[in-house]
Amino acid sequence: MLDAGRHPNIDLMAYSEVESMEGESGAFEIRICRKARFVNEDQCTGCGTCAEKCPIQVSDSFNMGQGTRSAIYSWFAQGIPSTHTIDAKYCRQLNGKKCGICQKVCQADAIDFNQKDKIVNLTVGAVIVAAGYDIFDPSRIPEYRYRDQPNVITSMEFERLLSAGGPTAGHLNRPSDRTVIEEIAVLEKKAKKSEKMLGKYEEKYKMVSERFYRAFQSGEHGDEKDSVKWADKYKAYLEIKSKREALKTRAERFSTAKNLAFIQCVGSRDFRFYQFCSGYCCMHSIKEAIIAHEHEPETRSVIFGMDIRAVGKGFEEYKIRGGNHSNISYHRGRVAEIRGGPDNHPVVIYEDTISQTVKKEAFDMVILATACAPGKSLKKLASVLDAELDEFGFLKTNHLQPVDTTREGIFVCGCAQSPMDIPESVSQASSAASRAVQVLMTYRKVS
Repeated sequence: MLDAGRHPNIDLMAYSEVESMEGESGAFEIRICRKARFVNEDQCTGCGTCAEKCPIQVSDSFNMGQGTRSAIYSWFAQGIPSTHTIDAKYCRQLNGKKCGICQKVCQADAIDFNQKDKIVNLTVGAVIVAAGYDIFDPSRIPEYRYRDQPNVITSMEFERLLSAGGPTAGHLNRPSDRTVIEEIAVLEKKAKKSEKMLGKYEEKYKMVSERFYRAFQSGEHGDEKDSVKWADKYKAYLEIKSKREALKTRAERFSTAKNLAFIQCVGSRDFRFYQFCSGYCCMHSIKEAIIAHEHEPETRSVIFGMDIRAVGKGFEEYKIRGGNHSNISYHRGRVAEIRGGPDNHPVVIYEDTISQTVKKEAFDMVILATACAPGKSLKKLASVLDAELDEFGFLKTNHLQPVDTTREGIFVCGCAQSPMDIPESVSQASSAASRAVQVLMTYRKVS
């Protein structure tokens, strides 16, 4: 990606959107909207000081909502171009309130609140669509309790937990445990605020709050206005302290998740949603289970699936190695339901098709291998490009020409065409680039 960003013949237009396209193969006229970042790309050094000082914190979609980011942010650390963007929806300055902290701390003078969207018109000979995919929403399968059980997460959410740059710095802390830790932090702040308020009363009356409260309860201070307020504030402080200590005692028992369940084909190979196999999910789950075992050797993983589709060179060997060296078990069977157990341990109820019995087992976390769904923006993009979609919502191609869309001169690669893994996507990208070159060479000869 760095090489692409530095190449003199490649123009990267990140944070841009295709609005319209006219013309024909060899001579397309494309209208592109370059959205306002409110940050000058040429001046921004990507140091991150602005994001550190920004007072606004919102949900971080790159970490799948498991962490927060500032209103000014970079999508991820290794992104190209290495610059920041201000989210106009949350920025105080852009919503008419006083702030501008990012502008004050930016030594490169890159912040520009007056920046506007720009329209760029291009003439191109060919187009390659590599628009990616979306993840199936597992809450559409209510029996898996995705949003009801905090420790039932998707494979992409688990991927971010495994990452050293993720919300837990690579530690497999259960979401339910993280919620308790966050609540303790909130109570700590409230306790400090209460202690500060109580300190004012203690200084004024030269008496510690604990002694005053005992005297107040025995009726020594009567119904004086200050006494009632002081007593109420001390009572509230005791409640905060009691709740905080209870949560701290509970948190002492927390440990990283070591007993994991992976459920395959969530949304795929399912006539209710997507009939196709998403292709990469089995190997993705095996990879995640192996990495989890590398993080913590005591980790045990169980992968539930109708079958394991390890289609690719060395994939079957990788699967076997995971079972032999990473404490992974493969259970053939469909998971019927996930229920809540004690201490937020999800209980998996499944049919073991080998023994033909129904079984249940509690795990620390359950990871759902969700289907590869067509991107939500792909329908709009296909309309702009005047290219057809197939019955599933991916760009339609011919079996004999797998990267050619229904419009001449427009090609596709990766999961915009169908579910596929990274090696296949890279291979198809090379094929799409070759087809685009053929169009350009033909156009040059004609002209």
